[in-house]
Amino acid sequence: MAIAPILSAIYSDATTSAWLLNHKREQRTIIYGIGGTSMKKIGFIGAGNMAQAMIQGIIASQLCAPEEIQVYNHRYAPTLEKVVHTYQVTPQLDLATFLAEVEVIILAVKPPIVPQVIEQMKDHLRPTQVIVSIAAGVTIAQIQATISNPVIRVMPNTPAMVGAGMSSISSSKEVTADVLEEVHTVVDSFGKSEVVPESMMDAVVGVSGSAPAYVYLFIEALADGAVAEGMPRKQAYEFAAQTVLGSAKMVLETGKHPGELKDMVCSPGGTTIAAVQSLEESQFRAATIKAVRTAAQKNAAMSN
Repeated sequence: MAIAPILSAIYSDATTSAWLLNHKREQRTIIYGIGGTSMKKIGFIGAGNMAQAMIQGIIASQLCAPEEIQVYNHRYAPTLEKVVHTYQVTPQLDLATFLAEVEVIILAVKPPIVPQVIEQMKDHLRPTQVIVSIAAGVTIAQIQATISNPVIRVMPNTPAMVGAGMSSISSSKEVTADVLEEVHTVVDSFGKSEVVPESMMDAVVGVSGSAPAYVYLFIEALADGAVAEGMPRKQAYEFAAQTVLGSAKMVLETGKHPGELKDMVCSPGGTTIAAVQSLEESQFRAATIKAVRTAAQKNAAMSN
């Protein structure tokens, strides 16, 4: 099924044209101060949560002016309208027009529709355009089976939405050092990133891409325990979340091994070592390792 159905089947041409015209009028009234060096023209296919997180980071870091960011969606949709009005980016409803305007194309769509999008794009691409995919389970080889353009895989996680993401970056052999550095800068605008071989992408999904869900579960469980001891739930969530945040900062900023930091809290015969013993008896460590490996194995299966 084509990803670019006739727009009038959903909204009238007049409605769409009026919306685009009004957007351009609004955009001209805003003046932006941009720092840093000139970036390649960036375009997003898709306007979901992760695309919005990336756009927010790019704009906040002043890597380029908001109107220089193109966002394509195959129809006039609430998600696209929200992104345009929130960030003042430039909307595109025609795929060929969009591809003519950009140099770096960020595929921010669900994994199952990536093949359809690539198929629709292939006749409009220039050889120098770079494809950046954030779709889990879609390999560089799978993308290059249809197109020969340079491809970069990025695996972000949802904390990118608050500027605290952790992302991995892998690239095909055609990607130049300058382009890779530029994408690295873009990804760092909404958190931190590391360049890894694509063979490590499954492990990245387990330890980072999917891991926020495990951490949220842990925070919820911490709070539930406090609530069981009589603490109000809102207060329990604050204590739990701030403790996890602070503990993570201790690991990152002190450079100490997590085990050493754990031992610093565990006094002989005290409450903490008793709690740690309880977690070990419940196989907390083994359950966590199993969760990471299960996510990694699932991602590997999706890639085949």
